Amino acid sequence: MTDTVLQVRNVSKAFGAVQASDGITLDLRPGEIHALIGPNGAGKSTLIAQIAGALRPDAGSVWLSGQDVTALGVAERANLGLARSFQVSAVAMDLTVLQNVVLAACGAQRRVWRFFRAALRDERLIAPARAALARVGLTGEAATIVADLSHGQRRRLELALALVLEPTCFVMDEPLAGLGADGSAEMTALLAGLKAQAPILLVEHDMDAVFALADRISVLVYGKIIATGAPDAIRADSDVRRAYLGDGE
Repeated sequence: MTDTVLQVRNVSKAFGAVQASDGITLDLRPGEIHALIGPNGAGKSTLIAQIAGALRPDAGSVWLSGQDVTALGVAERANLGLARSFQVSAVAMDLTVLQNVVLAACGAQRRVWRFFRAALRDERLIAPARAALARVGLTGEAATIVADLSHGQRRRLELALALVLEPTCFVMDEPLAGLGADGSAEMTALLAGLKAQAPILLVEHDMDAVFALADRISVLVYGKIIATGAPDAIRADSDVRRAYLGDGE
């Protein structure tokens, strides 16, 4: 446990006759990107929900920084340092970029503000918010209403919201979804730099990005992990090629 930030131990989850997670074990180590890939319907979203605390497994356990968090909810796991991003950006569209991040900073510092205007004048909140925006390249958009951002900018804002929480690990669900070639390249470069701050469990369908970014890859098929290893080993694995990557050269 000491060499892992996040560990999933023999997690199982069924919905009626459908076994969505079948004895899944994987871990996330300091300084790495561990990608989770698999075909549609493999059970990736169900597993991520169990890791984040949105679903309780039927069996098995989830550990974060050496602590069993299986019985804890989403907010409690977030307070312990698990930062999750979603397939669809979860941001306040009618607020500015900076206001969104200041709101997240309020949560990170466990502070409750009766008046939001007071929070926006507090340098203890503004400074980390601006630092997070600088980290994702949105300093120039601080005063922009989120509804006016491009899709790619909103994805970067979501990362800033996670960064201001000073996470111990990221769980990212398709951060490249909907991005064009330029946006995907920018996000890939950003993610590559983030893993030194906190390791990333990455769910992503863009295989070019996965093989460019991942230190390790786990392949989920019909609720089971069929292989875990370095990218070259996964690319060469005959079972993986048959189940997901394809048999062609």
